[in-house]
Amino acid sequence: MTRRAFFSKTIGTAAAVGAAGLALSPAPAQDKPGPILTRTLGRTGLTLPVVSMGVMNADNPELVRKAYEVGMRHFDTAGVYARGRNEMMVGKVLKDLGVRDRAVIATKVLVPDEQRRSLPAAELKSLFIRLAEESLGRLQTDAVDILYIHDVGRAEEIIRPGIREALADLKKRGRIRFAGFSTHVGMTECLEAARLDGFYDVILTSFNYALAGDRALLSAMQAAAAAGIGLVAMKTQCTQNWYKEELPGDQRKYYEVPILHTAVLKWVLRHEFIATAVPGFTTFDQLDTDWSCAGGLDYKPEEAAFLEETSPAALAYCVQCRSCLPSCPRGASIPDLMRAQMYAAAYANFGQCRQTLEAISPGRGLSACFSCAECSAACAQRVDIAKRIGDLKTLFV
Repeated sequence: MTRRAFFSKTIGTAAAVGAAGLALSPAPAQDKPGPILTRTLGRTGLTLPVVSMGVMNADNPELVRKAYEVGMRHFDTAGVYARGRNEMMVGKVLKDLGVRDRAVIATKVLVPDEQRRSLPAAELKSLFIRLAEESLGRLQTDAVDILYIHDVGRAEEIIRPGIREALADLKKRGRIRFAGFSTHVGMTECLEAARLDGFYDVILTSFNYALAGDRALLSAMQAAAAAGIGLVAMKTQCTQNWYKEELPGDQRKYYEVPILHTAVLKWVLRHEFIATAVPGFTTFDQLDTDWSCAGGLDYKPEEAAFLEETSPAALAYCVQCRSCLPSCPRGASIPDLMRAQMYAAAYANFGQCRQTLEAISPGRGLSACFSCAECSAACAQRVDIAKRIGDLKTLFV
């Protein structure tokens, strides 16, 4: 596939999922759900609707405004999303609406892995606080409700000197209300370490139907919630339109109707240890689809049929299990490469794709793959690693 063809296919897929996101005004209102299901976010005491907004892929302020107007109260962003512009959008919309005191903002500070490990504790603390203060400025707020360490993948990172002290300092000065971390990789290990440590109030973790068979993860999440840690689910929609190529022909029918996305979102939220989820919708139609789940989590017959007919493994979704790592002779960080490719191919978010690649440790990113004529990396979940790395090569050759 040529670079032009990849862009055309990806953008075409994004358009097919819902062109309403390109509109300057919302789509016609859908039937409103009944009473909204809410849950308490662990020991924070915050009560939130079970469906919140993951803002990362959104670039239309009217979508953020509409999300608040329909009833969403929690907005998840990060300093690196759109290089700060995502935070600026969230901050401006909530300020213009005059609802900062009624909205819960979560943002994240990313310190690349190499700096986390190499900087002295005092320098790391200073850097983290500076980046957090910059986020507060972009969000136009004196304090953020939840501040996460962005992209934690190992247990030792949550107790690393420097960042831990930075969070405590920000909390003491009233610049943040609650401290947490986000995790895509090694979730079970990180959840268990946080439960035993007791410092973190909230954890934003990947959780979706493709992980249904991970009993260790489910157990760790349940134990963390029981210990008072508020759990927020991300990467809930493991069935983006792009993935239908991986399904058997008779199951592709589910991509022709919106029930597929409600089915997997309800599956996540039916786990009561999840306080709220932050699906990353980018269109008004997707907003309506996701928000409909806040009115009730009972499966419709067609949703139940999809889940019954489609095994989690059939989705060919990278669950970031890291079992592929020993199969790569170059030591590439395959889980990070798969996540970068997902941002490009499934979300059409090429900026986040590039930023994810840039955050990979030197020598373990895409550069490690260019010297291989054929990819020998193997996945335990049916993911075609070679094809997806080929997509990245096409983009960045």
